[in-house]
Amino acid sequence: MPTQHDPAHTTFGQRARIARERAGLTRPLAAGLAGRSPDWVKAIENGSIGMPRLPMLLRLASIYGCDVTDLTGDDRIAAATYTKAQHTDLPDVKRALTTYRLQAAEAEPESAQVLGARVWQAWKLWHGRGNHRARIAALLPDLLADAQHSVRLLDGPARRQALAAQAQTYHLAQLFLSFQPTPELVMLTGDRAMTAAQDADSPKAIAAAAWYMNHIHRDANEAAEARVDLAEQAAQLLHQDDPEDLARWGLLMLAVALSFAKVGRSGDAWRYWDRANDAAGRLGDDYAHPWLIFGQGIVDAYALTMHNDLMQPRKALEIAAALDLDRVPSATRRAYHLIETARAHDLQDEGVAAVALLQKAHRESPETIRYNMHTRMVLPELVKAGPRMVQGDARQLAQDIGVPV
Repeated sequence: MPTQHDPAHTTFGQRARIARERAGLTRPLAAGLAGRSPDWVKAIENGSIGMPRLPMLLRLASIYGCDVTDLTGDDRIAAATYTKAQHTDLPDVKRALTTYRLQAAEAEPESAQVLGARVWQAWKLWHGRGNHRARIAALLPDLLADAQHSVRLLDGPARRQALAAQAQTYHLAQLFLSFQPTPELVMLTGDRAMTAAQDADSPKAIAAAAWYMNHIHRDANEAAEARVDLAEQAAQLLHQDDPEDLARWGLLMLAVALSFAKVGRSGDAWRYWDRANDAAGRLGDDYAHPWLIFGQGIVDAYALTMHNDLMQPRKALEIAAALDLDRVPSATRRAYHLIETARAHDLQDEGVAAVALLQKAHRESPETIRYNMHTRMVLPELVKAGPRMVQGDARQLAQDIGVPV
């Protein structure tokens, strides 16, 4: 006997309701994320409105953290086909993560200091302007192999330092893989980073790994409580009188805030944001962590994302109006926050401003916007139904980043 969740024996509306409830979203929150009214969501779910066009299907699938097939019941459609780009260097990075170069034991391992310097150089490339994913992809295969070799042969404190550098290398791999059709590899890199951080017996490395694991679970729409528990456990390992620890502690408070905002728990979200803001204030206005980029600029900028997730675009734009992105020493992060500002304008049907900001984000960091889910979903709609004066600009930008329209 089929169950009530069997896609072959449910309507589109029933499948949409099941997906929304599994994602833990109320109708008003889902409606805000989709740019529609709660009555529209209700009408979809009770069958008063039929199945929407593909761009809206893709948006709903992304909001609910499911595949389009979970909504349509049609196995011939896959959301990743339409929403996720694949980098030309993905096969090389995948090969580096799934194969092992077992160097002979007599081969001299790289010292932890040299390994750390190479990882730091990779972070600078990641945060720099231009095609940061391509630059990182060129380094990752050798960096992953050399980190593996050093961890295998070094002993004592040197091995623990190498393990911390290895964890950061996996963070870089996770960032490269994010928003590409390889969710299993994203989870793999997150898990390996956390394992390396724990083996290093380094609270600082564990805290950084918890921040990146939080991204994985949040993007997968997993329960907020699981994400919060991991972040809080990692935060308890840190000493707030140490600036390095305080930056990571603030980052974990920000991770919890973002997790609660994603599921509409406004009070909890802002309570943890206040803690992150306090940590940034104690570190000083000019502070920014060299590779985690935590500081006042990031805390302020993520408030914009939180307002968007809480369906408060007007408040998000108030934040954006006062935001100084020069305080964010990362082109990839600056581009992300420009996209978030565009998302707030899109939520208010302000297509002219949205397109202008997406163009600016593209100039800042082309590969950030190319692999951003909001951008890839909204551009086809702006081409077809946006303000006439910017439809051509939206079409050109879509072509530049490889989005079919």
